[in-house]
Amino acid sequence: MRTIAILGAGSWGTALAVHLGGLGHDVRLWARDAALAHDMAVRRANAVYLPDVTLPDTVTPEASLESAAHGAELIISAVPSHGVRLVWRAARPFVSRAAMIVSATKGLETETLLRMTQVINQELGDARPIAVLSGPSFAAEVARQLPTAVSIASVDPELTTTVQSELRARYFRLYASSDVVGVEIGGALKNIIAIAAGVVEGLGLGHNALAGLVTRGLAEITRLACAVGARRETLSGLTGIGDLVLTCTGSLSRNRHLGIELAHGRPLPEILAGMKMIAEGVRTTEVALALGKRSGVELPIAAQMADVLAGRRSPAAAVEELMLRRQRAEAEVGS
Repeated sequence: MRTIAILGAGSWGTALAVHLGGLGHDVRLWARDAALAHDMAVRRANAVYLPDVTLPDTVTPEASLESAAHGAELIISAVPSHGVRLVWRAARPFVSRAAMIVSATKGLETETLLRMTQVINQELGDARPIAVLSGPSFAAEVARQLPTAVSIASVDPELTTTVQSELRARYFRLYASSDVVGVEIGGALKNIIAIAAGVVEGLGLGHNALAGLVTRGLAEITRLACAVGARRETLSGLTGIGDLVLTCTGSLSRNRHLGIELAHGRPLPEILAGMKMIAEGVRTTEVALALGKRSGVELPIAAQMADVLAGRRSPAAAVEELMLRRQRAEAEVGS
């Protein structure tokens, strides 16, 4: 059994702690909020994010990064994308050179357009391989031990195999990949399309519209992913179409919920104020557009969602704009 540190006590970090603690690993779950860490230790549950799930005895909530990371053989990063750099900068003195690192955050850094593994590597100051855990996986379902299949990607096959072995369970299956770029881009950009899917749902546009959006959304994600070095087939797998379908159709999707509320006419600040958890697609939309511009890739769905999020265009007008774009061959560049 391993000593594992999980940085981030949101719903995903907590679900992973419950999962790994249930397997018998010694898990330290770090929370940025010391009051939350204390409450979890007393209550043996995360009352904010997963109130109905009991923490195994093998999970120790921590408010200290040093206590969480020191001596950990495996460290999983599950903090929101905008907090990854600062958390890892603070954690660096306590991270062993031999520790295996797994990023479980879906997003891109706003200022640099970097993927999360790139941000972590910059802060650690070394070139160690970092694995990425991603795929169609609602935290609440993983915590309840419902069947889940995800991808684990790394350029180091030994790291991939080890993480596969340590995280697998009868209800949790991991498929190996070496395409870190494809897995991270797929996991980040699907949140943008999920906001658009929520708009379609909220406007009552029907299943035809949703199917078209998901399909063209996948094409949009794939174009950008391949332009920055991913393999096309990765986006046809769990971290592409799999995660996209889940996030665009599942009732537990935060980004889909946000799109529904936008379609109902609620302003973005009001929606965000009422959400306990972060909808990563809000931050990712402008970052994806910047990355697309730098790579010479058109992202029409992301562009429309950026206008909606900024209040420059109504959800209905955004859908109409997409429908009235010049018609073209399905395989042609563009959407």
